[in-house]
Amino acid sequence: MNPDPALFQAAAEGHLSAALELLRELVAVNSFTTNADGVDEVARITAAAFAPLGFHADYVPCAYPGAGPHLFLSRPGEGDPIVLVTHSDTVFPPDEEEKNDFRWEARPAEGRIYGPGTIDNKGGTALIWLALMTLRDVAPEAYARPSWLVAVNAAEEVTGDDFGLVTTHRCHGKARAVLVYEGGPIDAQGYHLVVSRKGRSTWRLEAEGRAAHAGSKHHEGINAIDALVGVLPGIAALTDVAEDRTVNLGWIEGGTVVNRVPHEAAAEWECRATDPASLERADAYFASLSGPTANGATLIASRAGHTSPWPGGDGTMALFAKWETAANAMGLKAVAVPRGGLSDANHLWRLGPTLDGLGPSGGNAHCSERSEDGSKLPEYLEVASMVPKAVMNALALAAIGSAPSRGQPAGDF
Repeated sequence: MNPDPALFQAAAEGHLSAALELLRELVAVNSFTTNADGVDEVARITAAAFAPLGFHADYVPCAYPGAGPHLFLSRPGEGDPIVLVTHSDTVFPPDEEEKNDFRWEARPAEGRIYGPGTIDNKGGTALIWLALMTLRDVAPEAYARPSWLVAVNAAEEVTGDDFGLVTTHRCHGKARAVLVYEGGPIDAQGYHLVVSRKGRSTWRLEAEGRAAHAGSKHHEGINAIDALVGVLPGIAALTDVAEDRTVNLGWIEGGTVVNRVPHEAAAEWECRATDPASLERADAYFASLSGPTANGATLIASRAGHTSPWPGGDGTMALFAKWETAANAMGLKAVAVPRGGLSDANHLWRLGPTLDGLGPSGGNAHCSERSEDGSKLPEYLEVASMVPKAVMNALALAAIGSAPSRGQPAGDF
C-alpha cells in the first residue's frame, strides 16, 4: 500500500472542527481523578463519539478509591488488537478550576486552546478520534481489517497498576501494538515520539532512637536524626549518569524541640531508571539499610511504590520506523526520544511493541494559573499540531492495518 499523504491531509482537515468540538465537550467536564461522576461523564462523551466508528463501549470499575470507571472501546477484527491508550482523568479539583477560572479558552492569535486536560490527556483522546476518522475515510480496508481497542484509564494521574492489569486481561496478554497518546513535543529537531520511559520506586526510611534531656541526660539518648542523616549521602550517591539512574531525596523530618534528643526521624525519596536491572540494584541497596546503626538507633526501610521501567527495544524501534516513514512521506521528521516521566506505557509495554508521545503538542501540563505579566500560563494545546499528528498516525496505522496479522514476533507487522 502506497497511500497519498495529501488524501490523508484533506480528510484530517475536514474532521478537525469536529475533533475540536469533541475536545471542547471533554474539557467542559471536570474529571479530577476522584470526581467519579465527572470521569464517568467524560467516558460517556468519549464512547458516544466513537460509536459511529463502530466501537462498542464497556465500563469497568476502577480499583482506586473514589475514581470513576475505566472505558474500553472495542472494534473486532483480525488478530491481536492494536491498543490505543488515553486517559479521562485530570489533576485539577473542581475548586482549583473555579479559583483560577480555568476553562476552555481558544486564543486563535496564539494558536492555542487553554483548558484543563487539553494536552493531558483529553487532547490525546481527540487526536485518536481524528486519526481513526481519517484512516476510515482514506484507507477503509486498513481500518476494517485489524482488531482495535481504545483503552481509557480513569486514574492515570495516580500511581497504580489496576488499569494495566485490566487492559492486559482484555487483550488476553497480547497486543499487536500498544500506542500511547500522551502529548508529543515538536521542536527544531522534529516530532518527538517516546521510545522508553524510566521506571520509579519510592521509599521511606524511618529511624528509631531514644529520647532524653539534651542538657542533663544527653548521654542516655540515641539521636535518630544523626542515624538517619548518616546514610542519606549513600542514598543520594546512587544517582548514576552511566546507568541513567537518578535518586531524589524529597522529604525529611525529625525531632521535636532542640532541648530533647530526637527519638524519631524519617526521610522519603524516589529512584528512577530506564533499565529494570538498574532499578532493582538500587532497590536492593535501599532495602539493605534496615537494621541497627553505629549509634544504637534502628533503621526501617520500606518501599512505598514501584512502577516498572519501559526499556523500549527492538519491537519499539520497529514500530517507530512506521511513524518515521509516515513523517518522511509528509516532509516532516520524527525523532525517537527517551522520557523520564511515567505513563501507561510503563504498565502495558509487555503486551507488545509500544510507542508513546503520539498525541498533539502543547505545554504546561498540570498547571492552572495565569498571571497578568504572562509569567504563569495554564495548560494548553497547540491547534496546529492536530492535523499533522493525526495524518502521521493514520499513515502509520494504515501500514500496520493493511498487512495481515501473522502472529509474528514483536516488531514484525
